[in-house]
Amino acid sequence: MRVEFRLSGSGGQGLLLAGIVLAEAAILEGKNAVQTQSYGPEARGGSSKAEVVVSDEDIDYPKATDPDYLLALTSESYKTYGKLMGAGLVILDSSVTLDPEIKARTVSLPILKTAAEDIGKKVVANIVALGVLGGISGAATAQSLEAAVKNRVPKGTEELNLKALRAGLDLAKTAMPQVDWTMKRSKNER
Repeated sequence: MRVEFRLSGSGGQGLLLAGIVLAEAAILEGKNAVQTQSYGPEARGGSSKAEVVVSDEDIDYPKATDPDYLLALTSESYKTYGKLMGAGLVILDSSVTLDPEIKARTVSLPILKTAAEDIGKKVVANIVALGVLGGISGAATAQSLEAAVKNRVPKGTEELNLKALRAGLDLAKTAMPQVDWTMKRSKNER
């Protein structure tokens, strides 16, 4: 089993931390994981990307070459990486408009809105997204994700971040019928 993730958005959204937490959660379950990252020179507001590879076996190449999951929180990241997606699934924030030229299977969820309105802190959108990725992919259990969140978020913010993680896991559950449908549809199109 090798599962590849690409988390993309803009600098300051915390996607690098989300990638680190996802990798740590997989490691806590005895899997191998590697996380890489890149971001524009602007840092905040510029583009950012984190990649995570999770495997039951040794990982011989640390980059995502054909991601199983693409998380896109901005229009720019969706347009840049969405068109590169093969058979994987794009998880798109609902604020981003679908591009008809991007043919990848896509699920749209209110990740940023959930963080800002339901949790009350837009700064935890990365952890909401982490819950969505974990819940949809099954790459790590909720318990491992919670433990990794507690290990990695700033002290004093654990409960806020755990609330955000659980909100993301709940979003993943609501998305599963849509995810299952897109997977069935893509198999029929082959």
